[in-house]
Amino acid sequence: MKYIVILGDGMSDRPLRKLNGKTPLEVAKKPNMDFIARNGRCGLLKTLSEDMPLGSDIANLRVLGYDPRRYYTGGRGPLEAMSMGIQLRKDDIALRCNLITEENGILKDYSGGHISTEEAIELINLVEERFGTREIKFHPGVGYRHILVLRSSRYSTAIRCNPPHDIMGKKIADNLIKPLNESGRETSRLLNKLILRSKPILESHPVNLRRKKKGKLIANMLWFWGAGKRLELPRFKERFGLNGALISAVNLLRGIAVYLGLDVIDVPGATGYLDTNYEGKAEMAMEALETRDFVYIHVEAPDEAGHEGDVNKKIKAIEDLDKRLIGKILNSLRGEELTIAVLPDHATPIEVRTHTTDPVPFAIYSTERKGDSVESYSERSAELGSYGIKEGTEFMNLLLGG
Repeated sequence: MKYIVILGDGMSDRPLRKLNGKTPLEVAKKPNMDFIARNGRCGLLKTLSEDMPLGSDIANLRVLGYDPRRYYTGGRGPLEAMSMGIQLRKDDIALRCNLITEENGILKDYSGGHISTEEAIELINLVEERFGTREIKFHPGVGYRHILVLRSSRYSTAIRCNPPHDIMGKKIADNLIKPLNESGRETSRLLNKLILRSKPILESHPVNLRRKKKGKLIANMLWFWGAGKRLELPRFKERFGLNGALISAVNLLRGIAVYLGLDVIDVPGATGYLDTNYEGKAEMAMEALETRDFVYIHVEAPDEAGHEGDVNKKIKAIEDLDKRLIGKILNSLRGEELTIAVLPDHATPIEVRTHTTDPVPFAIYSTERKGDSVESYSERSAELGSYGIKEGTEFMNLLLGG
């Protein structure tokens, strides 16, 4: 038996007036997701809760069967650092470092206009040259997503950092990093200094001068969030008895895979955006299953569209995922023994442009199990499924037939 999980990040949504009271999932043409729902069993999954950060790290850990209340160290930084091969010592703190667009004191865009990796590397290398020390180290990542590591026991994770996608359109000054207690005071002071001092050197860089000339948003400021320390997680094979792999363009997910002992599969052209290589992900998933029992395929595009508040992009992301990835996998594995699931990790509703605690729809189809009466895949139809409402950490047991 082969097990496949296809996760559309932030794919779930809420009814929209613009869509006549329907959600993007209800409007999108997605025959392959509907096939999985119609021939399998459906339900709703609680992946996020108000007592913890509303992040994809929390949600995906739960989907993979790991309770973040037990294993989480405060932020996504260490997960992304691990994916980049950054070895963290016991007291090291890793933070996500976004390249953002600041305009007239306002956080205009969390992604620096979706700056390319090539452009971003130039900017992060400059920041490292200007601000880097033995204790302060910048590491270039992918697109607008990078890592800062603080290497000193005097720094603390007792700080409050706002994810930039949650505060677009708001004042920078009102959302700078704040200490949660006295131990976080020095850390917050340092990080805020780096944020504010980054603007003049980034704004005048040739990369941004070229972007401005072309009418693109510029990546003219750093933004830090997701501070945490090294995690200790049991291996996936020890927990579930499966040899597995994970496919994602996003360092957060790739970091989770490294911690869990899942093989990370590289896909040329996988971007973490709407232009990602869906077909390549499908092909590499099939290849991975030749020697493994389990593959987890993560697609970031629906979440990006949700954060942008662009309903048409979100519908397109759903339809591309369905046709170009799920359809290809189903056609290739026709006649094989398999269990395949589709779900989001969380909702990123168009109207609020950020993650919410809404339970998300999931569907599991297995060639060895009977389905229920659900006819299509969506938030409302899954609510009628035979699984009912489940906790996120129950998903893996359901996938395996529990």
